[in-house]
Amino acid sequence: MNARTTAGVATMLGSAASNQIGAAVGAHAFPFIGPAGVVAVRQVVAAAVLLPLARPDVRRFTWPQWWPTLLLAVVFATMNLSLYTAIDRIGLGLAVTLEFLGPLAVALAGSRTRLDLLCAVIACLGVYVLVLPGSSSDFLGIGLGLLAATCWAAYIVLNRVAGARLPGLQAPAVATSISAVLYLPVLLTLHHGGLGYALIAGLLSSAVPYAADLIVLRFVPPRLFGVFMSVHPVFAALAGVALLGQVLHVHHWAGIALVVMANALAVRSSRPRDERTIDAGRTLEGRAIAGG
Repeated sequence: MNARTTAGVATMLGSAASNQIGAAVGAHAFPFIGPAGVVAVRQVVAAAVLLPLARPDVRRFTWPQWWPTLLLAVVFATMNLSLYTAIDRIGLGLAVTLEFLGPLAVALAGSRTRLDLLCAVIACLGVYVLVLPGSSSDFLGIGLGLLAATCWAAYIVLNRVAGARLPGLQAPAVATSISAVLYLPVLLTLHHGGLGYALIAGLLSSAVPYAADLIVLRFVPPRLFGVFMSVHPVFAALAGVALLGQVLHVHHWAGIALVVMANALAVRSSRPRDERTIDAGRTLEGRAIAGG
């Protein structure tokens, strides 16, 4: 590994740590403003980051450009709220790991290779080991984590459509702004307590990782970037332990390890034209737009 790649890997790890530490800090605001309040503030921060970069001229948007953008806004609003509510109910590590099933499903969709089938089996086994369904399981929290995964998968597909019709970051920038407007009623009723946590979460999970990823993609091959994305569930679990006191059992760590392994194998085995789409989707959504 040359110096540029080493620096890129270090930046990727720093970006992942910032993202998950931000999510953990945001969880400290839950008692004051709830998951919806944290999501509302984060959406405003994300819009503040993306709009100046994209500078979209919405007056020139046509309906074929508007409809995927509007659907993206709904996806963003739903994905963020479901993820942060899941974090509140089942913990950061479990929620983020379940959410990662979304891009993994997109990576495996339509594939019939034995390796991809193995990845799917490993992922399913990982989820079962992670959750170990029983009478004490929080099925609503688990369901919300899976809803966040579904939204992430929908984002990747919709971003593919919107990206073909709008240049640069215009679609996600407008969609994030619309999502922030949808949360306006929440913003207007927020109590000042906990806002500091939410703002820090927005910066650590939106602005910092987004800037880092833009730098990383100049030095690191897309496939390597996709593999390193797999560390996020691990970092989320560690942030949950260190900052939220969410101690995980052995079966939780085993489940996280299996999902991470499945994701890394899927990215390594993906075709070049697929990995660019998946990596771009993960970069934009997982950092500057939604977090988690």
